[in-house]
This record gives sequence, structure tokens and C-alpha cells, in this order.
Amino acid sequence: MLAPTLTGRIHQAAAQSGAGVTFVAGEVGIRVTWSDLHSDACRVAATLQRRGIGPGAHVAILGPTTRSLVTAIEAVWLAGATTVVLPLPMRLASIEEFVEQTRHRIEHADIALLLVDDDLVPLVPLTGMPPTLGFAELARGAATPFTLVDPPIDSLAVLQFTSGSTADPKGVMLPHRTVCANLDAIAAAADLVADVDVMVSWLPLYHDMGLVGFLMLPMTHGVELVLGAPQEFLGDPGRWMRWMSMYRGTATAGPNFAWVLATRALARSERLDLSPMRIALNGAEPVDCAAVRRFIDAAAPHGLRPGAVYPAFGMAELVIGGTFPEPMQGLRVDRVDRDALELEHRAVPCDGPTARELAFLGKAVPGLQLRIVDPVTGAVLGDREVGELQIRGTSVTTGYYKRPEADTELFDGEWLRTGDLAYLVDGEMVMCGRIKDVIIIGGRNIFPDEIERAIGEIDGVRAGNVVAFGVEGSRGKEAIVVVAESNSDDPGRIARHMGERVIETLGVPAKDIVLVGGGTLPKTSSGKLQRSLCRALYSTDAFADVRWHAHSIKR
Repeated sequence: MLAPTLTGRIHQAAAQSGAGVTFVAGEVGIRVTWSDLHSDACRVAATLQRRGIGPGAHVAILGPTTRSLVTAIEAVWLAGATTVVLPLPMRLASIEEFVEQTRHRIEHADIALLLVDDDLVPLVPLTGMPPTLGFAELARGAATPFTLVDPPIDSLAVLQFTSGSTADPKGVMLPHRTVCANLDAIAAAADLVADVDVMVSWLPLYHDMGLVGFLMLPMTHGVELVLGAPQEFLGDPGRWMRWMSMYRGTATAGPNFAWVLATRALARSERLDLSPMRIALNGAEPVDCAAVRRFIDAAAPHGLRPGAVYPAFGMAELVIGGTFPEPMQGLRVDRVDRDALELEHRAVPCDGPTARELAFLGKAVPGLQLRIVDPVTGAVLGDREVGELQIRGTSVTTGYYKRPEADTELFDGEWLRTGDLAYLVDGEMVMCGRIKDVIIIGGRNIFPDEIERAIGEIDGVRAGNVVAFGVEGSRGKEAIVVVAESNSDDPGRIARHMGERVIETLGVPAKDIVLVGGGTLPKTSSGKLQRSLCRALYSTDAFADVRWHAHSIKR
């Protein structure tokens, strides 16, 4: 029987499993058993205890994906304390913003101790910070032995900051009871088999999908893990699938843009063996059905079984896992009438030219329940009626840390308000988009991700780096603006093509089309585009000063 706390489960897995984690860099991997990593973490935990760290203490951790980082994360749990894994800067140009966001998170989370990779110490703010300890000093261990601590099941295991794609990042409180419930739910829904599965990940450990799905889960269930750093994948997207082939990976995950990059890399790749893969989870971003099919086509010569693609839904407020399909069902698409969806808020099946494709994202994982409610009246809606997705059950957060005003908006009684527009079909969930991002034109609910995908297919536009949002147009009505990254020498041609594509896709013109240089659009720490910030930058003419070029077509 599994222990009721994350701490207890780590001890159990280390004692009972011969599995381990392989840290990969490029084509080289170094394997460590979970048992050996646990021994290292116990020594580090003794150092933490000597410094007064125990149940109730919040410990921030900052570093790239390495054995030292994973050891530090585990050590905090072994000491009975709460982990707060801090994000790394997305771009070198954003160092000042990174320093300020790091300071904000540390102050907001009441951090008692900051553990940091020694190479990053110069980036840590010097004033007003808690005591700081480098990974090298941690590794030297303590003179005193480690004392086993099993914290209360309702104490915080993780304080997970949201990505901040639609608002300021908030600290999601995740007690041991909640975390363990979601880990069990994920393992059950994915049919995880400890002695068979090999999980492969490059996802950042400061993001919920990486931390929970691809560190906590294998660490507590004794599953083999292959772990690389995000920069390893971004520097050479082909490495992801090469790791899957080299280590015979059975389960992996990534946001939609990552699968697009993997598809391009496979087109240039030598023959791989992707036949063991049974879960290729696509989550964290809207699922592009066409992009998923392109991945299937590109991976088929390498042995991928089409049933392995696995569109799913999760969020930090649910620990991570929300809805999962049955394994090996593959991509299942709901084709619905666009007009009915946008005007009547109903998902009416349709096979005609006006159909919009949306992916089925599975049913609620064990312990959770779903419902769809009218965002205005709160009335519970029926199948194929579009409204706000709400969730309750064992994996739901207890709230945001020291943000009672945000908690008021987060909960509808015992139900978690997700802020997502969705509908149900026989218990399966289909996502339409974020409520805050919907553009309303002539009574139509227009979902920006549909425009962004269409624009991203234009030659010269950087796919995954397109933002569409609504602004006030003539007579106070909402209008569409599209901002896209491109380093083309002919921005005028691309901007005109973008304008034509908006009309083709939606039947209405954009008010403004703006092209900016690569690396300009604001993103969260996990790489999600920040539509609200992009809208604010547009309204203040901030894009006029971008480094490369700006080309605007206004109507």
C-alpha cells in the first residue's frame, strides 16, 4: 500500500524499486538509481534540517535541469518542507525581468531558504532575500544524520506558481493529500506499469507538467525516467525523438508547439524506433488537430503507432492531471458547425466546409468530476452546450497562497472555476478556449487560437509565435488584431498574406496586422504566449520600438 504523503512514497520507491533516472545531455546519458539519488537527498536533507528547515518551511529552488537540482527538490520533501521551484529566464534579453519576477515570487511565497545552482548566484537579487545556499555547499552534506520526517497529509508539499499566461502568477497550494491523489489518478488513467514503462522528458521542472508528471510520478512509483533539460530540446528538437528511440521510451509529453518542432525534426531524421511509445501526451496548449496528424505522418516511418498520440487536459490548480483519454485511442476529433459554436454556443456535429475540428481530451481522471455551467447565470448545461468548465474532487487545490480575493473568483462553492470554455459529450471533454481570450464580434465568439494556427502556417511567419486578441474598434465594437514574429525581408507581403488569411478563416477582416522581429512577443516562464500583456503592449505602441522591424496594416 502506498504511503499517504509524498515523503513516505519517495522512501518506499527508493527501497523497493531498482528503477532510476538517466540524466541526458546531447547523446550522452548518466543513469542513477532512485535508491542512490535518495541516499544523496537524505544527506542534503540533513543539511537542511541543521539549518532549521522542516514541516511548514518554504524552500525555493533555482537551477537548470541537473542531478543537483533533482536531488535538492527531493531533499526538501524528505525534510518535510514545501518546495517552490523557480523558473529560469526564457531569453537572455529578459534578465532584468527575470530578476524582478524571482524577487516577487520569493517575497510572496515567504521563502525561508533559497537553494540555487552556483552558476546562477550572480543573478539572485542581493537585498531583501532569504538565506541562500549553493548546490555545491549542499552536496558536501551535514555532520549530523538525517532524521526521517513524515509531514501531516494536509501540509503543503508544493507551492506551484501559475504560468501567468492570462494574469499575474499566483502560488497554487498543493498539500500532500492532493498531490498523492492526482499522482494515483494519473497512474491509473494512463495504465502506468512501473516495471515496463520508460518515461522521457525535457520539460522544465518549474512547470507543473514537468515537476509532477515527469518527476514526482516516476520518483514515487519507481518508474524508469530519462530526463533532459529544456535547452537540450530547444537547441536541437530532434534529440527528443532520438532519446525516445535510444531508451525505448513508452511515455512522453509536450505542448503543441513542441510536437510541431518534433515533426520538422523527424522529416530530417535517420531511421528511429518509436514503436514502444504508447503515450505521446499533447497538453498545456490548445491541441491543433492538423498538427497532430502531421506528427503521426512524420513518425509513422519510424514505427509510431497512431494510437499513441494522447491529447489531454491539465492545470496547476489540479496538481496537473484533469482529463485523460484511454491509452492507445489516438486522436479523436469532433467536427462541429462553426456558426452554431460561435453564435449559439452549441457544438452541433457537422461535416461540411464550415466545420471546426476540436480534439476530444478524455474523461475526468479518477477522483475528479466535471460540469459545464453558463458563465453568466451559473446554470448547469447539458451535453454539447458550451460554457465554463468546472471541476471538483480529490485533486483540486486548496487555493492560492495569501490571495483570498483570487480564491473568491477561483471557486464556485466546492467547484473549481477553470476559466475555460468547453463542452461535454458522454462525459468526454472538448476544449474551446479561454473565456478571457474570446473575441466577440457581431455576437460571435471567436477563439484566437484558430486565427493563430492559420497565420502560423504562412511561410515567413514563426509558427507558435502568433498572438490574436480583441481591441475596441469603431463604434465601441470589438475588433481583431494579429501580431506575429517574422524575420522576413519582405514584411509587407507577409502582412498582406496574413490579412487575407484572417478573412479566409473568419469571414471578417482584422483591424490591424503587425509583424515584429523574432523573440519579441512576451511569453510566460513555461513558454506560453501572454495575450493580455501583448494587448497591453500594442495599446501603448510598444511594438513600434522592437529591435528588428515592425510593419502594420490598419483598416
